[in-house]
Amino acid sequence: MQGWWQDLTDLVLPAECGGCGRPRAVLCAKCRAALCGATAHPVRPVPEPPGLPVVHAAARYADEVRATLLAHKERGALALAGPLGVALAGAVRSGLRRACAGGEAAWARGGGAPVLLVPVPSGRRAVRARGHDPARRIALAAAGELRRSGTPARVLGVLRQRRAVADQAELNSRQRLDNLAGALAVAPGGARLLSEGPVVLVDDVMTTGASLAEAARAVRAETGPVSNAGGTGAVYGGETWESREEQNVGPTRERTGRRPARQVMAGAGGAGGDVDVVCAAVVAAPPDSFEMNRN
Repeated sequence: MQGWWQDLTDLVLPAECGGCGRPRAVLCAKCRAALCGATAHPVRPVPEPPGLPVVHAAARYADEVRATLLAHKERGALALAGPLGVALAGAVRSGLRRACAGGEAAWARGGGAPVLLVPVPSGRRAVRARGHDPARRIALAAAGELRRSGTPARVLGVLRQRRAVADQAELNSRQRLDNLAGALAVAPGGARLLSEGPVVLVDDVMTTGASLAEAARAVRAETGPVSNAGGTGAVYGGETWESREEQNVGPTRERTGRRPARQVMAGAGGAGGDVDVVCAAVVAAPPDSFEMNRN
């Protein structure tokens, strides 16, 4: 019976920590601290691609953090989306505090529009090979973490790849920019959804910044001028509600399907106006991108 129960447990829980391989843990305490224990910081790649928003990262892309992200992305360790989402939520909070007047508290007081997490999409071929979209899955977990801490948040998967791109693993920063130029677009109807709150572009990892810069370009091209800093100066009118996917991963009280009340920001403008791209947030970035932001 003990052996049977162990085999059944292995089907539900990972056999080893995603970061260090320690048995019987989704993510051991040491690796969790490496991922979520530090304060998120702004990061900047060199060279910095044109149009890149201010990016905040929760951890350095090295050692246990790198292993955890690869286990989730490439080996299908989907239970790691939870702690990765906690880390991403920390980076989002850091970006809100730095970029906007009033910071996260502006939304936590109950009258603010939801923060809109817009994940950078994986290519269709990569999604088929992996069986999931890593950035979207982590974004959904991050939105749930933000809501539990009192910050209204939604995930909007409105970006689409409109042409095939090459695998970027072996490309340098210039080649990645060329590879991704014009590759993303906002899905039909996405511009209206993007006007319902402040936008934070999200991804699992930033390396050269090319993907986030292209995502920002796609949003700007669809919706007009955006701001990388400052307050949220528009009224985000209209009723919004969680997507069906978010309802399925959220706690029971968020699965009601009820539409929340109309939400208004200070400094009114017209409803459905320009999108406010507050910042970008990622789980991890290269260590040298942190070194440049210490002072």
